[in-house]
Amino acid sequence: MDKGRLIVFSGPSGVGKDTILKKLIESDDTVKLSISATTRPKREYEEEGKDYYFLSEDEFLKKVSENKMLEYAKYCSNYYGTPIEPIERWTNEGVDVILEIEVEGGQKVISQQKGVLSIFVMPPSFAVLKRRLEERKTDSEDIVLGRLNRAKEEISTAYKYDYIVVNDDIDNCVDDIKAIIKADKLKYKNMKNFIDGVMAND
Repeated sequence: MDKGRLIVFSGPSGVGKDTILKKLIESDDTVKLSISATTRPKREYEEEGKDYYFLSEDEFLKKVSENKMLEYAKYCSNYYGTPIEPIERWTNEGVDVILEIEVEGGQKVISQQKGVLSIFVMPPSFAVLKRRLEERKTDSEDIVLGRLNRAKEEISTAYKYDYIVVNDDIDNCVDDIKAIIKADKLKYKNMKNFIDGVMAND
């Protein structure tokens, strides 16, 4: 069985990452979304192992000390991180695992892990991104402006990713991501073991 890939998936706020991933995972059972761990309290509607792995601070820091977190950060007095064990289990089963992550954490994972496939999602334009953020009606004008400024910083790092997809149409975007994952598996570096096997059994 071929091993699955770890896929780092980043993009600015408002670009539609959650919607893209929901549709991708619903349409492809060979892809799973990495589940983060957190020390914040579980909300009433959340499920353990589905929304997050909920850990005490001691449990979380123990995993950090044992190098069982792929990456982690502290935000608003709570820790958030990516446990390694589920990713290794799934990839060993041949499942591709997508890690939705902001650009700093994404670059850390890319630099530390071999064979990572990285995808950055772009909006068609800043005007579209601004409209999407405003249509949420959850943030003030100042917060929207802050998110747009942050988006410029994040987009400036897009060249560090393997592939860029543009979310101008959700179905086309999902199709592009599926095509990227399939094509990447056919690269020579990822087919070398297969080639060596054919050559060894002539």
